[in-house]
Amino acid sequence: MGPACSTHCCSRIDGLHVEVHGKVLLEKVDLHLHCGELVAVIGPNGGGKSTLLRALVGVIPSQGKVEFLDSRGLRHPSPRIGYVPQNPRFEAGVPMTVLDLFAVSLTQFPVWCGIRKSLREKARTALARVEADHLLNRRLDVLSGGELQRVLLALALEPKPNLLLLDEPVSGMDANGRRLFYQILDRLRNSLDLAILLVSHDFAEVAARADRVILVQGKVLCAGKASEVFAHPSFRELFGMEVGTLT
Repeated sequence: MGPACSTHCCSRIDGLHVEVHGKVLLEKVDLHLHCGELVAVIGPNGGGKSTLLRALVGVIPSQGKVEFLDSRGLRHPSPRIGYVPQNPRFEAGVPMTVLDLFAVSLTQFPVWCGIRKSLREKARTALARVEADHLLNRRLDVLSGGELQRVLLALALEPKPNLLLLDEPVSGMDANGRRLFYQILDRLRNSLDLAILLVSHDFAEVAARADRVILVQGKVLCAGKASEVFAHPSFRELFGMEVGTLT
């Protein structure tokens, strides 16, 4: 669903279908996202929002096609996808730093072999994009929820993805952390021309920030502008809310 890809770069998800042990979790999802566009995914718990993102990154098997079209219309069947999961946890007491995380994620060399200066600078530059370069040598298990999500966002953007997936990235943050994260996200999607697929339960933020919204419960029930989706009978049936309470 959404505008057809034309002269703008575009990520296309066609016929995405997830079935596990004979149970259909997602049915034939079609979605096109233009670069610079933020599309929010909403729906009830267990409706398939996180399943959609996990299928796109290959964590769970799926059928369908995901491809990227550049501004010239050339197809890249294996788009680069960045992913920030919801509420990741690192075991307390494990002496792994932010720099170590970048090293194990971006190179094939064991951390104990040493970290090259070029990698250290790449990590520092990536963290600076999200106002987190001061965390380079901090241990992961002592970071706040907001700090950790910004670190994972920096890692998801290195190298620059064609599509960025965010699974409730501000869950558990305080108001200041949420505000900072969204300010950074707004700046990055404009400066990097990113297509972003955001799972969120915060309808007020969705209304304020999303270019389009899709309502999912096992399949896409409706899609469009936030005001259109919030006014849809499927939304009112699932959440018992009126559009006037959200905008």
